[in-house]
Amino acid sequence: MVASLPYPALHASHSGIWVATADGTRQVGRGEAIRIAADTPVIVLNAVLAGQRLGYADLSGLDLLELFAFLCPARFMVPTPRGLARVTGLEVPARDDEIAAFLLRATEAMLAIPQGDWPEREGAWTSAQSLARLRWPWAPVVAEHIRMPEQHERWLFSRLPEWSEGAPRPAPRTISIDAAETQERLTRLTGSAAEQRPGQRAYAEAAIEAFEPRMVRDAPNMVLAEAGTGIGKTLGYLAPASLWAEKAGGAVWVSTFTKALQRQLAHETVRLYPNAEIRKAKVVTRKGRENYVCLLNLEDALQGGFAGRAAVLAQLVARWAGYSADGDMVGGDLPGWLPTLFRRNGPTALTDRRGECVYAGCPHYRKCFIERAARSSAEADIVIANHALVMVNAARGRETASRPTRYVFDEGHHIFDAADAMFSTALTGQETIELRRWVLGPESGSRGRRRGLAARLSDVASYDEQGARAISDAVTAAQGLAGEGWLQRLGEGAPFGPIEALLAAVRGLTYARAETEGDAGYGLETELAEPDAALIEAAGPAAHALDALVRPLVALGRRLEAVLAEAPDWLDGQARARVEGAVASLGWRAETVAAWLSLLARIGGPASPDFVDWLAVDRIEGRDYDIGLHRHWLDPSKPFAETVLKQAHGALVTSATLRGGGDWEVAEARTGAHHLVKPAARFEAVSPFDYALQAEVLIVTDVKRGDTGALANAYARLMSAAGGGTLGLFTAIRRLRAVHARIADRLARDGLSLLAQHVDPIDTGTLVDIFRDDASASLLGTDALRDGVDVPGRSLRLVVMEGVPWPKPTVLHAARRLAGGGSAYDDRIVRARLAQAFGRLIRRADDHGAFVLLSAAMPSRLLAAFPPGVPIARVTLDEAVARVSRLPSVIENGHEARDATGEHISGDGDEGLEMRPAP
Repeated sequence: MVASLPYPALHASHSGIWVATADGTRQVGRGEAIRIAADTPVIVLNAVLAGQRLGYADLSGLDLLELFAFLCPARFMVPTPRGLARVTGLEVPARDDEIAAFLLRATEAMLAIPQGDWPEREGAWTSAQSLARLRWPWAPVVAEHIRMPEQHERWLFSRLPEWSEGAPRPAPRTISIDAAETQERLTRLTGSAAEQRPGQRAYAEAAIEAFEPRMVRDAPNMVLAEAGTGIGKTLGYLAPASLWAEKAGGAVWVSTFTKALQRQLAHETVRLYPNAEIRKAKVVTRKGRENYVCLLNLEDALQGGFAGRAAVLAQLVARWAGYSADGDMVGGDLPGWLPTLFRRNGPTALTDRRGECVYAGCPHYRKCFIERAARSSAEADIVIANHALVMVNAARGRETASRPTRYVFDEGHHIFDAADAMFSTALTGQETIELRRWVLGPESGSRGRRRGLAARLSDVASYDEQGARAISDAVTAAQGLAGEGWLQRLGEGAPFGPIEALLAAVRGLTYARAETEGDAGYGLETELAEPDAALIEAAGPAAHALDALVRPLVALGRRLEAVLAEAPDWLDGQARARVEGAVASLGWRAETVAAWLSLLARIGGPASPDFVDWLAVDRIEGRDYDIGLHRHWLDPSKPFAETVLKQAHGALVTSATLRGGGDWEVAEARTGAHHLVKPAARFEAVSPFDYALQAEVLIVTDVKRGDTGALANAYARLMSAAGGGTLGLFTAIRRLRAVHARIADRLARDGLSLLAQHVDPIDTGTLVDIFRDDASASLLGTDALRDGVDVPGRSLRLVVMEGVPWPKPTVLHAARRLAGGGSAYDDRIVRARLAQAFGRLIRRADDHGAFVLLSAAMPSRLLAAFPPGVPIARVTLDEAVARVSRLPSVIENGHEARDATGEHISGDGDEGLEMRPAP
């Protein structure tokens, strides 16, 4: 064990603040804690979170999370004392007042890691020297424990493996799958000793149709399968999918909506391919380019492109990149909590978020994580992707030769939302300034490796006169787009250029029509109908400016295609790949500008029945941050069907709530099946769980709507009764924050921790990890947690919703509501949201829990959202608290509910029970 450090450790929670030294632990006040932290380096666990608890945003020091990221890159750790105890082998501290002293012991244990068999030793000494030059607080300490290597360590970019180019994969063979073979494969995946699930077996057999040969062009074999929670649909569709991939020699793309399900799917494929090396070749996870670390951006950051804390982050990311399995910075093996420690300084600049990749022109092209994933997926049997990437690849992907023919869309109820985002158009200040930067490159002496269009294609310009002229014209035209400081100029009434003048007119009309008395400072929007004279006058010059930009972009794309066809001497393999990438990127930008022109043509012109257009001013607490015009498809499943489904041979769309609170007609309408010639097959498997015994729904009738104090009290009492293990769902961030502020300290006094999305400076994935890891913790969140959380067991035994989740009355919703049946459309949305939220509760056969809705106004017609047979009761808050305290999962947790006075709570029987029979 290493010698003790001469630094104090500090722990701050909602129940108090403690400082520990070698002499012992003492509780201190906020003022003294801040003084200690300002005067001497302190050891903390998550400095950003501790600083928020102290009210001292500048808190820094020796953060154990940063030390872990340095010593154990690409390893998982829940960023809590419990998680730290697990990775150090120490005993978990039982009480808050023991944590500060525990941090001292954990520090010693972590600094002992380099003394043993340390798999991440390579590169550590060199990285520590670089971090020392950046004044990283841990650097002097770490340097004492890492011995200098006998030979110079290889630089990161020389250690990374190279991918290799292979011959194009042949088209999949035309085969049919045998039902008996599918059942045999399913038995192998589940294990012969596993409990037989008739629903799962029927599901696997129904899924086979999606892998049958297609008989008519643009008419895929589409299967809509609603499988209740517990059916085991993942293995149910992996059985026929893996069989088809094996026999046909093609890839099946399994698409999800959430990163959590992507991780779960990757874990499930261990059953399919137990051998790690085989699995690495057969299963590949794909995400959008913006998820992966860009090695060229990272190199720029390491060589001085970043400064201060952002430079420290770059060094830690470089440590991680040397050991990462796939280079995925968002949801991969980079700890989700690491970027949050740096207060958003730098993480986004380390990825390719602006589409500036130079492909083969990059010195790290052969080691690029993105290119490796693309090539690996071309040879894989199972590609785990997401809905957005599938749609982007189908609409404008570069990999046309290896486009998949078979899809499985898990979380299929989100296809409509994903398509809505993918096929929409936004002519806003932020979008136009990004396009300006892409064309012009750095302006006003900005730092970084960003290069404009002319610099990226300088060799083409020197070779092709017409191409050079197109580049010059594009650069000139791009200067008419919104530029740096555009928001300030609009606020001062002095827009510069035709696009800024258009945005000023949008802002003026939106404020005139949308701002209402008592507006809380959040976003404003209004229909693009009956525009005023100012907007009509601004639209003409703006359209002219955009037309002047799109023409040279299209012309340049054609010239690049001509260069590829002519194949000059300088166009070697790398240059060809770079020019091909530029052609694809130019095509995307040209399509974007063309869509903007189409939207501008709507101003003063006729409306299209296919689209919904509106004006918006996006604001945060009264401050504008974006302004513009928006266009969405009234039915985004139509472009999804045209772009994705009709090009496929088969597609299985599945979910536990596929019908979205309605019937099969709703499922077909929201997944694009209505736009296909061949009708989709339908399959339903009811959940095997006994909801009548495992769960109950409680509708609380005496919490007054709009009373934040009463709402907070209800949450606190219910969470205390459950002993934690509560997921609290809100429809508004403002109310979530207000409730958290009122109850966090109160729960802490009972020994119950409270986590909150939009409050705690922690990413959502890590919040869920912490919640899952601690059965006494509770978590508050919004829509992202309603159906993206999988927490089986006692860590989630109570779901509380603040009220009926009615849809927000936006311009887009109003148009779809009118087209979709009025109030019946709203009811379908609410039933779907309630079903998704309830679905978080029971994830295993031994789970028990309660779903509590804090709304007396819950209409009985919406109760069909819950599974048949589940007990539903309208009760008072006192009765709800009593019932929650008697849940089997709460009793197993060793917790007894008490009211505000500390007295035990008792409740009466089943008054108000509404047992809804099965339909």
